[in-house]
Amino acid sequence: MRRPETAAATLARRLASGLLVALILLGLAWELFLAPVKPGGSWLVLKVLPLLAALFGVLRGERYTYQWSTLLVVFYAAEGATRAYTDGGLAARLAGLEAVLAFAYFGAAVSFVRATRRESR
Repeated sequence: MRRPETAAATLARRLASGLLVALILLGLAWELFLAPVKPGGSWLVLKVLPLLAALFGVLRGERYTYQWSTLLVVFYAAEGATRAYTDGGLAARLAGLEAVLAFAYFGAAVSFVRATRRESR
């Protein structure tokens, strides 16, 4: 049976969950409607699938999912930073937002893992 979460762990879990959902919605909207690579949508929309794989574990507060998802989200931060620098217009702004969301998720996920570390011992 799980121990109850501390207030810090609950806050970090809620923040990370919201940021992950925002990152998924941004990826979908970006590649389908807002600024796809090709008009009419792009296969790059499939880049949200790994995030969807992490979503349910993050929503349930599974510590292991938080641990491996921090490794995954680094790729989204790198893509966002790269495309913010190389793209122009709306695509560059969306890429910057992707990078910010990815870095924020990383911080929230690490905070959750640290807050639950003492509980798991």
